[in-house]
Amino acid sequence: MKIYHIIIIIIFSTFFINCESKNKKINEVNLYSQRHYNVDKKQYENFEKITGIKVNVVKANADELIERLKNEGADSPADLFITVDAGKLHKASQNGLLQKINSNKINIDNQLKDPNGFWVPITYRARIIVYSNERVKKADLSTYSDLANEKWKGKILVRSSSNSYNQALMASIIANDGIESASKWSKGIVENFARNPKGNDRDQVKAIASGQGDIAIVNSYYIGLLLSSKNDDEISAGKAVSVFFPNQGEDKRGSHINVSGIGLTKNSPNKKNAIKLIEYLTSVDAQKIYVNNSYEYPVNTLVEPNEIVKEWGTFKKDSLDLNLLGKFRNEAILIFDKTGWK
Repeated sequence: MKIYHIIIIIIFSTFFINCESKNKKINEVNLYSQRHYNVDKKQYENFEKITGIKVNVVKANADELIERLKNEGADSPADLFITVDAGKLHKASQNGLLQKINSNKINIDNQLKDPNGFWVPITYRARIIVYSNERVKKADLSTYSDLANEKWKGKILVRSSSNSYNQALMASIIANDGIESASKWSKGIVENFARNPKGNDRDQVKAIASGQGDIAIVNSYYIGLLLSSKNDDEISAGKAVSVFFPNQGEDKRGSHINVSGIGLTKNSPNKKNAIKLIEYLTSVDAQKIYVNNSYEYPVNTLVEPNEIVKEWGTFKKDSLDLNLLGKFRNEAILIFDKTGWK
């Protein structure tokens, strides 16, 4: 009789443990993310409050996360892959690590969509020119190509060529103008450096403010972050420059843009939850949180940029298929190496 009771207890215990594990699995979603911004934590906390679905995040750089997904294969716990570069999303899809995303609740700008359906943008930004209010006239600026003009010799500030933002910009130039033109442009930029590339985009703006150079190539949202900072030095740096969108006008292709985007992994164990999170992050409420905290541009057409960003005006975006930023990444790196862009 005692043995019978023990068997019954074991059966029921196993049943409840399995049920608990099953419920836990249903109520979570696992992210592999390259993003490291405070706003993301806020988004995931809001999502959990709304849905009851716990968001687990593993952070690393995009290439490391791609390798991890490849090594884990069908056993990967990851549901979503998030990067700050469409080129890395393209790389993941080319490696067979993503599956197509199907949802009628994702309202985003058609120009920003992946034509192949493997990833969804959650924010975007422009790679802009900022210039000294004291030493540069807006009328002297025009295109990315013009930055290679000798009139800018000793005046250009930009971060290292190992940075993905610069690699994406170079890839876009290759895609639009060809390798020969891109190589010539890179050589001209190197000859116009105010100093050897170093630091992040904020540092380039601070260098303009301190007189080390006159113009810089940076991501648009960094200006918003500087102007909204609690640090007086950063605010001063942000106020020392103005924003310029290159390649505008009917005969120009528009400013280079890139996205932070999200892909659904091929072996997602919590696919429904993953889709719900994508829908949330592209919703009006979530997009407002992004624009007012990270100063990125919204991908939802019903949401406007933050007031700081709106002051810069609207701009024409390069309509290039953003997957090409990944396709031409290796060529971009080779050009940087050959032209001495360190």
